[in-house]
Amino acid sequence: LIEPAAGTVRLFGHPTTQRSRVPWQRVGYVPQRIGAGSGVPATALEVVRSGLLGPRRPWADRGRAAKRKAMAALDAVGLAHRAADHVQVFSGGQAQRVLIARALVRSPELLILDEPLAGIDRASRESLAEILQGLRAQGLTLVTVLHEMGELSDVVQRAILLQDGRLVADGPAGEVAHLRDGGTGAFGTNADQRVD
Repeated sequence: LIEPAAGTVRLFGHPTTQRSRVPWQRVGYVPQRIGAGSGVPATALEVVRSGLLGPRRPWADRGRAAKRKAMAALDAVGLAHRAADHVQVFSGGQAQRVLIARALVRSPELLILDEPLAGIDRASRESLAEILQGLRAQGLTLVTVLHEMGELSDVVQRAILLQDGRLVADGPAGEVAHLRDGGTGAFGTNADQRVD
């Protein structure tokens, strides 16, 4: 995390500057890309089980309970049948779903996603949107960084539009979408959007 230039950022009531006090186990994080293709071969199940590991839990990915949790997380993203397959053979959309399962295996209250639609085909984006809509309906809080809402437009409730590092708009996603670029619905080249 980058320290704020001004003000205080709190996560579950704790300032992020006091990292050891933040209950990180309540947070799931989904990076933009999976790194397994360039390293040691790993199955989908192994990648998801790695989400149980932590500084004070070096063996948390072992045993029947860990496998049961990992299989439930893979099932939540529609990939339980591919648990034994190596992630290197997965499409971009399937790899993204494995990363979501890795974050879900911890049963987080907050799921942070970095560009979850980047580099995946339309069918995968639609499938991902359906999964995220279901998670939100179950009460999971989603925060994601997007350059465009695309298939997530029905999932997004609130949008914060940034341009050149400055707040441009904050409000209901539909209203923010109308404000950006004169109501055309397209983001400018320097605009980022955080939605929840």
